[in-house]
Amino acid sequence: MESGYVTTPFGRRPMSLGMLANQQLAEMIEPGMKRGKWKLFRAICEARPALGVTDRALTVLDALLTFYPDDEISEEKGLIVFPSNAQLSLRARGMTPATLRRHLAVLVEAGLILRKDSPNGKRYARRDREGAVGEAFGFSVAPLLARAVEIETLAAQAIADRELIRVTRERLTVCRRDISKLIAAALDEAVPGDWECISMMFRALVLRIPRVASAGELAPLLDEMELLREEVVNRLERHVKVKKIDANESQTERHKQNSNPNSTSELEPRFETKQGAKAAVDKDPDAGPREERRLKQAVKSAGMNPEISRAADPAAGHRLKSFPLGLVLQACPQILDYGPGGTIGNWRDLMSAAVIVRSMLGVSPSAYEEACAGMGPENAATVIACILERGGHINSPGGYLRDLTRRTERGEFAIGPMLMALVRANGGVRRDAG
Repeated sequence: MESGYVTTPFGRRPMSLGMLANQQLAEMIEPGMKRGKWKLFRAICEARPALGVTDRALTVLDALLTFYPDDEISEEKGLIVFPSNAQLSLRARGMTPATLRRHLAVLVEAGLILRKDSPNGKRYARRDREGAVGEAFGFSVAPLLARAVEIETLAAQAIADRELIRVTRERLTVCRRDISKLIAAALDEAVPGDWECISMMFRALVLRIPRVASAGELAPLLDEMELLREEVVNRLERHVKVKKIDANESQTERHKQNSNPNSTSELEPRFETKQGAKAAVDKDPDAGPREERRLKQAVKSAGMNPEISRAADPAAGHRLKSFPLGLVLQACPQILDYGPGGTIGNWRDLMSAAVIVRSMLGVSPSAYEEACAGMGPENAATVIACILERGGHINSPGGYLRDLTRRTERGEFAIGPMLMALVRANGGVRRDAG
């Protein structure tokens, strides 16, 4: 720096502790430090609110920097500029002398420049015989160089805050639009709910959004707005699900009227049986009776009625066995989630759950109708429950159900082995099953 001592202002301008602190800070320039003056000025413009200067004051600083002889500020090039008030006024867009003095004082107070006044208060420089500046009096830009890192940090933070505010406002705008149109859709579709109360909450939130706000002020409002949107979406989704279930039930009733009155229309499974199962039965005539005895023993040990009812397809003339409901539920516990109220207490509940699962698995109504006609409604529902239990191992539930229906008509399919395999996979027969 040009001086290592304290300078006081000329005339009636008082000295302050802030001016003393700024002079001490300006002496803490790291050796060899340089900064492009216009790049540093842009950083000051970005950090203007944090530095506490006005835009008019920055106009004066811009004019002062035009008098600095080099594009880079460094101690080697000198740190004093000494324009007259007339020259400075011209470069400050014709600013009046009184306004110029006021904004110069703002720059000094903000610690961006220092005064180095001459004995008579004039601004000038003494030059040697070779024309080099020996000593100059005017304004020192040393604080800009000393605070360069601080200014650049403040500018980066200001840019990040501005970007955060922009993104937050965009999200807030989208959220407001979503809520407004979702509420309008709910009212148009006559969706049940207290939509008037939700509309009032929405309007109250909108009124709380300030026109000029920081990211910290907008973030809580965005959180509240997103929570309200989530609530509205959840209500509408629940309503849509209820409508879908009602539509499925109506479709089921129509199929019941158009098909065999003893069938429960709708279903379609895809269940892989063990390879070679049929061949083993053909080679060992006692394999079927042994499997039946094993199944009856499992039913008896579970505390169920060992009597096995039979349902037949009159057209095919094949009688496919149906098994106790308790054993079916023990082998296929996942079907319970789709029963009325999350429980299954009788065959009607199981068949209703099977209709829902059929749709979920992508089984066509015609495939399920064929299964009900070929196997009987109870057995068709049982097969659907089995397919649900083994869903991860079945690629095409609909195609598999049609295949089982055809095999049933030919007398090549039995539900017993399928149920026993699932009972074993679920940990064996338990006494609390059913």
